[in-house]
Amino acid sequence: MQLSAFSSRLSAAVLTAGVIFSTNAEAQTVAITGGKVYTMAGAPIDNATVLIRDGRIVQVGANVAIPADARRIDASGKWVTPGLINAGTQLGLIEVSQEQGTRDAAARGKDGVAAAFNVWEGLNPASVMIAPARGEGITTVMVAPQGGLLSGQAAVVDLVDGGVAEMLARAPVAMVAQLDKGSANLNARGEVFGRLREILEDARSYSTRRADFERSATREFAVGRTDLEALIPVVERRMPLVVVADKASDIEAAIKLGTDANVRVIIAGGAEAWMVAAKLATARIAVMTGAMNNIPGGFSNLASYQENAALLRRAGVDVILINDSGVSDGGNFNVRNIKQEAGNAIAYGMSWDDAMQAVTSVPARVLGIADRYGSLEAGKVANVVVWSGDPFEFSTRAEHVLVRGVESTALSRQDMLMQRYKTLPPDYKKP
Repeated sequence: MQLSAFSSRLSAAVLTAGVIFSTNAEAQTVAITGGKVYTMAGAPIDNATVLIRDGRIVQVGANVAIPADARRIDASGKWVTPGLINAGTQLGLIEVSQEQGTRDAAARGKDGVAAAFNVWEGLNPASVMIAPARGEGITTVMVAPQGGLLSGQAAVVDLVDGGVAEMLARAPVAMVAQLDKGSANLNARGEVFGRLREILEDARSYSTRRADFERSATREFAVGRTDLEALIPVVERRMPLVVVADKASDIEAAIKLGTDANVRVIIAGGAEAWMVAAKLATARIAVMTGAMNNIPGGFSNLASYQENAALLRRAGVDVILINDSGVSDGGNFNVRNIKQEAGNAIAYGMSWDDAMQAVTSVPARVLGIADRYGSLEAGKVANVVVWSGDPFEFSTRAEHVLVRGVESTALSRQDMLMQRYKTLPPDYKKP
């Protein structure tokens, strides 16, 4: 679906500086009372209330006056946290991994370059993967393109009911680059970095010589005008470059690329990042990684290590926990498994506080949306989850999930199957 197809719907949204945020007509006044509230902006508050109005948090504390018209959610004995953020997904972009007609995460591009590709324009807001993710406490995701050298631009979306315009929280939020020499149509790793440097240098030159370019008064650039335009926020450090890399030497090269090209780099994947943790910390480069895999999938991640996230955090690196179980599993089907990634990270040495920050406040800050997301504070978007216990315990359930102050009643496919088959023979009249 092209952006023009839903442009008429943007009248209900606030559109400023690349940020799209739609209000929800169903939003109401809600008071979540009596729970232990983990605000992620300070110490937990016992027996606290989170007051929500029109999709925003109004007040958080132990002594909050509750309006008479507020809908009350009793969270006594429960845990209350910000909605979880999964920053490494293709949710709504891939429905059936082996069916090309349902895949919209990768652009063809030219010579592996698709910097101008806006991945959210192909987002499927009716994806059957959205409801189960939201039902497990995931309220916000980054949807990212894949493939090629420069895959395109990622977006942050809230898992609300509605169309693409309603879901978008910020777009674009990052440019994605892949260090896969095969998909970039190149033969050697060094050639990949040389090509990236050339493109970034050209984008910087183009940004200062647009008029000359239009008069054909510049040298020939490595990529076309639309790709150069898309890269301007990257070379001006207004948007990060997410570099998908696992091998320690590739990560070191990405660190140097960031310094040489003066761009903000984020590492995604980072299977061997623990080996260069000190260098990442010195360069202030965040790492998106998981804690489920310790089995090498290829030459580039021979040193996979489940203590990776803990060692990175111990070195002072900002860690964002994402699914590391593969795109077909974690990127779209099992976005909800981010809780298990966090639980495993804790089991392998990460502190509980660091793990919770790695799926709430840290991705919000690194992706530039911390003014609205990542913590429970007055004025922020009311993405809130009431849990039966510790969110990272396997048996814990998300009892209430509010996205922009609204608790969705949409059933997931799993819910419908459970209803059908909880008695035998199944009742096929029910959904």
